[in-house]
Amino acid sequence: MESFSVSDTLDQKRLDVVLAAHEKVSSRSEAQRLIQAGTVQINHSDTKVSPKKAVRAGDLITFTLLPQPVSEVVPVPYDLDILYEDPFLLIVNKPSGVVVHPAAGHASDTLVNYLLHHSQLSGKDPIRPGIVHRIDKDTSGLLVVAKDNETHDHLARQFFDHSILRIYQAIVWGVPKESKGIIDQPLGRHPHNRKKFSIREDGKRALTRWKIVKGYRYLSLIECRLETGRTHQIRVHLSSIGHPLLGDSVYGKFKNYTQKFPADLKSILKGCIGQALHAKSLGFIHPKTGEWLEHHSDLPEGMQAVQLALEKAYA
Repeated sequence: MESFSVSDTLDQKRLDVVLAAHEKVSSRSEAQRLIQAGTVQINHSDTKVSPKKAVRAGDLITFTLLPQPVSEVVPVPYDLDILYEDPFLLIVNKPSGVVVHPAAGHASDTLVNYLLHHSQLSGKDPIRPGIVHRIDKDTSGLLVVAKDNETHDHLARQFFDHSILRIYQAIVWGVPKESKGIIDQPLGRHPHNRKKFSIREDGKRALTRWKIVKGYRYLSLIECRLETGRTHQIRVHLSSIGHPLLGDSVYGKFKNYTQKFPADLKSILKGCIGQALHAKSLGFIHPKTGEWLEHHSDLPEGMQAVQLALEKAYA
């Protein structure tokens, strides 16, 4: 059995959030699994608690870790683009259009299915073995994947501490007036559409540092460095300052510059599927060696085609 006292910084936070902050609990989903299994107590009370329950500074939390369930996800062969691999982890370059882990409508065509065919993965979550962090289906780029639970825990702690280097590149509508900036706006579930996120005063802190790589009159290539990793963070933040992502049907729309674009550029832009967002760089401390590991990925073909067409038209 494990126990700890709630710190002042976690006062009035949800129980699952507080539990996930413990070094032996790798994720919020694992915390919820422990709570729902009845292994968590507050101040030694036998009363069953909810993941949503707010705890107070000084409360004593006790819990018992559960054996990790065996994953039932089916391995599926796939030609993965792996940039780095060792006995403990791998870094994979996910193509746009691929879902990271099984969900409704995607039981066997996800990155997890493909990874399980390639390697053994950590078992912290039976539906998401190996997955320490995620990117959207239509976002391409780098993900680190854990092969064992100890590696998973170490990487999860780095993500929780926001010490991971994550740099994205995006093609957005318009050219910002400033060459760089910081968006520090909290994010939470949209009040009317649970599938969307929005800027909310009661949301979680989210900070994005951005800079222009190249402006092309009506579109720009932007580079974003995440200080936090909230769901849809870059998409919501850039849309909030008037520069939504090209191809983002949720937080933006196709700008009608039909009369201004050359025909070949117009054709390429209309052929874009999904938001033009790529996880370009990923850096972290290797859990076993203690060394800094950093990798980079070129823009996918679709984004490169757009950039080349913009260079031709407006460079």
